[in-house]
Amino acid sequence: MRVLSVQLRDFRTYARAEAHLGDGLTVVHGPNGAGKSNLLEALYFGCTGYSQRTRSERELVRFGAQATRVVVGLGDNGRRHELTVGFQPGSPKHMTADGAPVERLADVEQRPLVSVFSPDRLELLKGAPTLRRAHLDQLVAALWPPRAATRRDYSRVLAQRNALIAGIRASRASRATLPSWDLELARHALALREDRATVVSMLAEPFAEQAAQLGCGGEPRLEYRPRSKAADVEKFIAELEARLSRDVERGFSTHGPHRDELAILRDGRELRSYGSQGEQRLALLALLLAERSVLARERDRVPLMLLDDVMSELDATRRELLSKELCSGGQSVVATTDLAHVPGSTHVAVTRLRISPGAILREAIAA
Repeated sequence: MRVLSVQLRDFRTYARAEAHLGDGLTVVHGPNGAGKSNLLEALYFGCTGYSQRTRSERELVRFGAQATRVVVGLGDNGRRHELTVGFQPGSPKHMTADGAPVERLADVEQRPLVSVFSPDRLELLKGAPTLRRAHLDQLVAALWPPRAATRRDYSRVLAQRNALIAGIRASRASRATLPSWDLELARHALALREDRATVVSMLAEPFAEQAAQLGCGGEPRLEYRPRSKAADVEKFIAELEARLSRDVERGFSTHGPHRDELAILRDGRELRSYGSQGEQRLALLALLLAERSVLARERDRVPLMLLDDVMSELDATRRELLSKELCSGGQSVVATTDLAHVPGSTHVAVTRLRISPGAILREAIAA
């Protein structure tokens, strides 16, 4: 599934604009503040129904406008498809696939997978464990869409157990129903832990290969660290029971996959604490490229890569290596202020878009 085009109406700084992507690498260039990041955000918004930059979707609507709309044109073996996301502050988002209303674009078979790099995404390495858990769960859902329900079911039962524990703490509830919630939580917890562990094991080798190829020093490694060591449901329930007094004292469940961690290491030390910003950028790129290779192998689907300001802090050798990797297959969109930072940007196989405030121009490249 390829992204052919994106149409923007009253999105961020764009009143009306349209961009056509190439089959491989598309380079988006222009001065700071011209709207490069906004174009990448529109592509993500149109493919997922969400922004990767803000939780306040009011910010997406152009100043002075009432609503925004993004239309993504797709192509698959000669067949055309269309995804539409419309948003007006104060109203639910309106999303369609080939004209039919949908509640979630994630459930649309034709929806392309999307992977994003931006300076803000370094929080995936540097930030709280909840960000890395959520990232793992998104990859699980991308690899095995039906298994997305496991995370939702676990969260639902955890919320119910937490409510009961809070009630017990306040002497408003009895412990009589706790064993039934513990059983449900254990079942979903072990399934979720298994999915995450499987994904990390699948990523381990391609992550190490990509990190080495990008010039990461030392021995880069991914390590999944689950809180529970239980081999079966009964042992997990025993772990919950052993921690019940602490849970009641605190008013919530302190044990389970919602406390797991994904560690990103180099030579056995966590990059979040001991890595430089440059090393963290390379590790994040290696992780995203590893995910791309796993998805290509397991689902025969290569994610659309959106890379914002990825080249500016890489040296010439690493820029060359990254550009070569991006051109090896699949679609990628790279935003830059300087074309010289993207090796191969003058090649005829590359699509080049020049951004000026509010406008997108496709540039011809001489053979």
